[in-house]
Order: sequence, then structure tokens, then C-alpha cells
Amino acid sequence: MTEPKSVQAYIDQTPSWPDGTPTPSVPMTQMQWRIWTLATAGKFFEGLVVFMTGVALPLIVEEFGLSPTGKGIVSAATLAGIMVGAVAMGGLADVYGRRRMFVIEMLVFVIFLAGLTIAPNFGWLVVFLFGVGVALGCDYPTAHLVISESIPSRDRGKLVLAAFAFQAIGALAGTALGFVILTFDPSLDAWRWMYATAIVPAAFVVVARLFVSDSGQWLVSRGRRAEAERELRRLLKRKPQYPKQVRLAVSDDPAHHSHHRHGRWADLFNKKNRRATILASVPWFLQDLGTYGIGIFTPTILVHTIGHEVTNAHNVSAVIARDLEGAKGAALVDTLLIVGILAAVLMSDRVGRIRLQVLGFLGCAVGLAMAALQSHVEEPARTMLLFGGFMLFNFMTNLGPNSQTYLLAGEVFPTHIRGKGAGFAAAFAKIGAVLTAFIFPVILADTGTDVLLTGLVFTSLLGALITWWFRIETAGVNLEEIGR
Repeated sequence: MTEPKSVQAYIDQTPSWPDGTPTPSVPMTQMQWRIWTLATAGKFFEGLVVFMTGVALPLIVEEFGLSPTGKGIVSAATLAGIMVGAVAMGGLADVYGRRRMFVIEMLVFVIFLAGLTIAPNFGWLVVFLFGVGVALGCDYPTAHLVISESIPSRDRGKLVLAAFAFQAIGALAGTALGFVILTFDPSLDAWRWMYATAIVPAAFVVVARLFVSDSGQWLVSRGRRAEAERELRRLLKRKPQYPKQVRLAVSDDPAHHSHHRHGRWADLFNKKNRRATILASVPWFLQDLGTYGIGIFTPTILVHTIGHEVTNAHNVSAVIARDLEGAKGAALVDTLLIVGILAAVLMSDRVGRIRLQVLGFLGCAVGLAMAALQSHVEEPARTMLLFGGFMLFNFMTNLGPNSQTYLLAGEVFPTHIRGKGAGFAAAFAKIGAVLTAFIFPVILADTGTDVLLTGLVFTSLLGALITWWFRIETAGVNLEEIGR
């Protein structure tokens, strides 16, 4: 009989040659790839919806005749939903299991998205946008856990981040799709079609998620060993079969038998986990101020600073023309998000999460400072500073804080509170995003871009400092060992 092992030990196990030479790695099983692919979908839809809203916004404002406050509410609704969903539903993954929430969240997404396309008035529009956000918020912790609890430790950083990269791909797709739909259908109703495009793909994902294996680590943490063994066999099914048998060790950790089955929210703030909670949430909050602020308003800021037509557009065709201009500029700048995340995928397991996060924050500060300087120089230096600054910011934020904060939040907590910890961090971060959606338009109108960008330079520097102060490096660490 084989010696009993832990779930992660089975996943990390590599076969060896008869003389005992280990093979360097084990190819991922079909089920591991399927789980990864389905987890990327949530991130893709999030980028799609949040950035598409940037293109849809001028049309929505025009159709419903919204005030600046109304506009702020529409921008913030999805982000507020993400905040609520990450806490309220992310914690449920610790209670009801990873797979169940993985299916439910996507179902909720489809329902509210369908509602969005037929929203009759401002009130319903906000409700549906909020609902879409709740579903995406739940996906923050769940998608991360589903991936990180089913793949080898040595590849975890790469694969979690590669899934996260789909947020950037979604952002680019959202901006591009908005642009294409506007070109073919230059009417105020075009924004409904933008959201409608995602319904069928999302429904397909719901069905596919029903058929993945559940997290063995979660089942073990609930004392359901036989089920964990069965799910682990499904996860590691390959030809030829390896490992041949799965026997899980009984945990000798007494904590596992008492409160471990039901982690409490309070556990995030006890002496043992407090450092992890601060590291996972505060830098992420500071990073979201910049990323969402710059991301959502890139079209607006570009039109504000480069556009000679800062006056309010009076008719529908002028609104659409300006919207298309902004979308084009934004798409160019957004491509650097993808380049940045690819760099993060390649480097985070090698260089380490903490170093990349600190470096990224410093790079963001430089990029924002460049963009802030543009108002003090003449053309052509002005456009170069603005675009160069935004591009550097986008590259650095995705190489560092945007990707590493997400990665760390799902890694620094022990299994029984991992969903809660990752959920809390994501929600705390989204407070930053919601604040920007409300406050940015006001600051832009009152003080212009300078004050805004200078403020963000300081939040970036603060992020670097806090990351270094509370650092916990998780590259290549076995998830079951974390928090012991």
C-alpha cells in the first residue's frame, strides 16, 4: 500500500525513473487544464464589463439624461457590487465549497447581464450593474482558490496570473467590442448590444463548470476524507494513471479538528493572521485607486488633455464621435496591460511576488509623474509624456501590484479561512475602486488632471513601502504549509 499523503503532496508529486532520478515536472492533467480555463472566464468577463462600461457610459448618460452624480453612480455600481460579492459570497466558498460557488456566481452573472440589456430606467440599470458586480466579486476569491488548490505549487504563480491576465484581455476586448458595435450601430441603444454579446458565452461557462472536480484541500478541511480522495482521483486522472492510488493522511494538527472546519471572520485579525491580512488588502486598495481611476477614465482623460473639443458635445453624433476617439486612445494604452501581465506570468515564480510588487509600485509612481508633467510642456513633448506615462503605468501596474496583490491574497492565508481572507482583501481593495469612480469625475472637473495624478504618485509610493514592511514571500511555497 502507498504511504498516505496530503492533498497538495499528491498534486506536487513528480514520477521518478527506476534509479530514483526525479522528472523535473509533471504535465498537467486534462481536468487541471479544464479548471484553469473555466476560471479564466470570470476574469475575462470582469475586464470586459468594467471597461465596456467606460465606452457605454456616454451613451447611457445621454439616453437617461444623467447628472454628474448619476454618472458617478453608474460607474461605481459594478465596482460596488464586486466589493459586496467578494466579501459576502467569497466567504461562502469556505462554507459551501469551491465548486458550488464557482457555478452559482456565473449563473448570477448571466441573469443580471440579461437584465441589463433590457433595463427600462436608471434605477433598474443600477440594480443590474450592481448584480453583475456581485457575481464578479464572488469570482475573485473563488477562481483563485479553484486554481491554486488544484495545481502544483511550483507553477501556481504562473497559472493563477495567466488566468488573471484574462482581465486585461477582457478589458481590451471590452473597449474594442464597444468600438466595433458603435461603428456598426451609431445609436444611443448601442450600449445594450455591448452587454448582450457576453450572455451566451457566459451561459456556456455555467454549464461547463458543473463538471469540474471539487477542491480536495477544502474537503479535507471539512473532515470529508473519502470525498476528497475521490475528487483528487478525478483531478489527477491521466494515461498512464499516476499516482495509481490516492490515500490521504489524517491531519495530526489538533486545530484541524476544532475551529478549523469553520474559520471565523475574526480569525483574519488575530495575531497569527494580521500581518497576512494587512499585506493582502492595504497595497491592493492603494493599487486599485490608480488602476481603476486611470483605467475607467483613460478615454475621458485623453479627450480632456489632448482633445481640442473639451466643450460639451451637444448632439448624439458628437457624443458618439468623441466616444470613439477616446476608445481608440484607450485601446492603445490598454495593450500595455497585457504586456505587463505577460511579464508577471514569466517572472513571479522566479523573482518572487514581493520584489515585483515593490518594483511595480515604484514604476507606477514614475509613470504617473510623467503624465502629471505633461501640462507644463508644449507639444509634441506633451502627448509623448501623457501617453508614455500612461503606458509605463499600465505596464508596471500589471507587472507588479495589480497581479501580485491578487496572487498574494489567495496564498497568504491558511485553507480554512482562505476564501474569507481573499474575499476580504478583494473587497477592501474595491473600496478604492468605488471611491475613484465617484471622486475622479469631481476632481477632474474641479482641479484638472494635475492634482489627481500627483495624489496617485503618493499612493503608489505608499504601496511600495507597506508591501516591503509587511512582506511574506509565497513563491513556490506549498499552500498547506502556509499559516502553520
